[in-house]
Amino acid sequence: MPYQPRVAILVPAPDYPENWRPAFARKAAALNGAGLAVDEHVWTAPGDLAGFDLVLPLFAWGYQRDVARWYELLGDFEASARHVINPVALLRWNSDKAYLRDLEAKGVAIVPTVEVAALDDAALDAARVVLGGEEVVIKPAISGGADGTHRLGPGTPIPVDATGQRRLVQPMMRGVLDSGEFSLFYFGGRFSHAVVKRPATGDFRVQEQFGGRETAWEASAEAHALADAALAAAPVAPVYARVDMVADGAGRLHIMELELIEPSLFLHHAPDKGAAFARAIYAAL
Repeated sequence: MPYQPRVAILVPAPDYPENWRPAFARKAAALNGAGLAVDEHVWTAPGDLAGFDLVLPLFAWGYQRDVARWYELLGDFEASARHVINPVALLRWNSDKAYLRDLEAKGVAIVPTVEVAALDDAALDAARVVLGGEEVVIKPAISGGADGTHRLGPGTPIPVDATGQRRLVQPMMRGVLDSGEFSLFYFGGRFSHAVVKRPATGDFRVQEQFGGRETAWEASAEAHALADAALAAAPVAPVYARVDMVADGAGRLHIMELELIEPSLFLHHAPDKGAAFARAIYAAL
């Protein structure tokens, strides 16, 4: 019987509230179909991974809630030379949204972003001046699932959880409300599929836990070009990637995030249901 490579997929801690099981089942099925044996390990206490050929952090959801432990885990992987995909150096770079500055420095159109070391009214007012608008969105630089993300209009007080904290300030991109947030997926450097995610009425967050819904989307030439530029600006070519973008008031697309750690991949919208994803992971072995 031929050897079946073993893959450890990092999953959330038991108390993590989001339902990750359906997405895990889709990814595991695709990987099994490519000849890979899959096992799950809680990312906060993964145990001995020495017997695995590959570690995938695809469901390390909640790492933004225990940042010290997350960076400790990445350090453990480096020290043990563990084979991780995406590579540890890329995971570390992508963990902090300060990477947006790297993309911008290489000419990639990003959502305009002002980083504030300790958010207060004066810093927020100064950021609004730079951004040229009163309505903004604030978010932690290390975040996920819209944790700690708030929409602030004129006169809206800074939420308690953000006061005095390091935050990114961005304009409220009207495209999120008008047309949604677009996501393009790449496996092994090749485009797979795209979706558009729309928020629930009265909200601006597109995540499912806040009522957001996604549908398949025929990515435009502009979207493809922007995604290609963002991926080319990453320090290492990712094996799997989700590129999130949104339009401004004039309809021009800007990178919202480059998701290279634990993105929802929406494989049920992929024409091949994840076969290209699994082939890319197998090829990384």
